[in-house]
Amino acid sequence: MNNVKDTLRALVRVSYDGRVFKTFRGPKARERFDNEVRVLRFLEERDCPFVPRLLEADPAQLRIVTSNCGSRVSHLDDARLRELFAELETFGVRHDDAELRNVTYRTSDGRFCLIDFEFATILPGFDKTENGPAK
Repeated sequence: MNNVKDTLRALVRVSYDGRVFKTFRGPKARERFDNEVRVLRFLEERDCPFVPRLLEADPAQLRIVTSNCGSRVSHLDDARLRELFAELETFGVRHDDAELRNVTYRTSDGRFCLIDFEFATILPGFDKTENGPAK
């Protein structure tokens, strides 16, 4: 496995088969783990096509395994960056860490994707059972 990120808050490694392993650590690790799992499940229920899929969640080790959403992006103009994070809000989630470091590019379909949802918020008024805001 290759280390992608090794900080006080998380260790992120990518396996040779492409899965991403993220281990939460540091301040509020449990809270951040729980939030990322909840948000990724919510986005999967809504068929959001540009976020990783949660494959496993291990609360004992505070580790998640997700699909790989491509490689990190090193440059993107501000307007496109704002567009990406605004598009996420149409699926009922505000990222709350809308930075370039949380954008990847998936060559298989030429799509920019968003990662790292530990600080994300599910927006009020969105119901898990529908594809838009609750009426």
